[in-house]
Amino acid sequence: MDEKPLLSVIMPVHAGEAWIAATLDSLADEPAGDLEVLVIDSSPTGATAAIVERFAHRLPLRLLERRDLGPWQTKTNLGVELAAADHVCILHQDDLWLPDRVAAARRWLADAPEVGLHLAPTAVIDRHGRRVGRWNCPLPADEVLGAQFLLERLLVQNFVSVPAPIFARTAWLACGGMDEKLWYTADWDIWAKLAVAAPVIYHDEITTAFRVHGSSLTVTGSRDASEFQSQMQIVLERHLPRLPASSRRWVEPAARASISVNVSLAAASGGDLKALVRAARAVLSLGPRGTRRYLRDSRLRERVTCRLRAKWTGAF
Repeated sequence: MDEKPLLSVIMPVHAGEAWIAATLDSLADEPAGDLEVLVIDSSPTGATAAIVERFAHRLPLRLLERRDLGPWQTKTNLGVELAAADHVCILHQDDLWLPDRVAAARRWLADAPEVGLHLAPTAVIDRHGRRVGRWNCPLPADEVLGAQFLLERLLVQNFVSVPAPIFARTAWLACGGMDEKLWYTADWDIWAKLAVAAPVIYHDEITTAFRVHGSSLTVTGSRDASEFQSQMQIVLERHLPRLPASSRRWVEPAARASISVNVSLAAASGGDLKALVRAARAVLSLGPRGTRRYLRDSRLRERVTCRLRAKWTGAF
């Protein structure tokens, strides 16, 4: 690559034969001259790599076959370390880019060069690629946001969809990258760390799609209730002390209620319908004002609605 790319796209993949062709197609539909696409593949066979190699004439690809690297967090950290661009994003093997992603990235970076983390909403799609909703962030658009403002909302619920953000490579490296011990909440943790490390801005512009399906980590990882709960509590307890006491007084009850709701919803999805009663009690315990804040920051309605739509269409 003769010139430094605008953006490095890190793709941690594993046994991605079912999805990765569509994902790479979505990248190839965009202008590729400003990109570096770094695929780190830990698959046990060469089937995924063979699909990736078919795109070598359409994309500026670097393929690393690393069967020794299991977790996606480990592969992502390596990818960021190896990235040639100053700005980086992550794209999982089952997610997509939408038209004008590159144009939006170029505009975001030019308009706010001081920002270390660019956030955005994303479309939610089912396993067949049909839109079932929109994943928003409860943030004002086009304003540089301080760490306290963002953490007060982010600690209630992780509202950042992995394919949407663009971040400064130096900020990621400075805050230590992803905690590889957090197999479920490493993305939540890194957004909180980046919020403290550098200014953040939210763009109300959808340029990516997040796929919901029954074999995703989002679904399978929540089946062990105690471990699922522990993963969320680690992030909360790690970052809550960063807030002043005046904020912690209302953020902590909402965040702990949110964890309880998430665990209850996972149990209900597995057939324990009594868990829905526990979820309702957790929310109502916050009182009217706390409940309104929780519903704003948790995006509970849209999260549940997207998954229900995918199930109703038989495409979850």
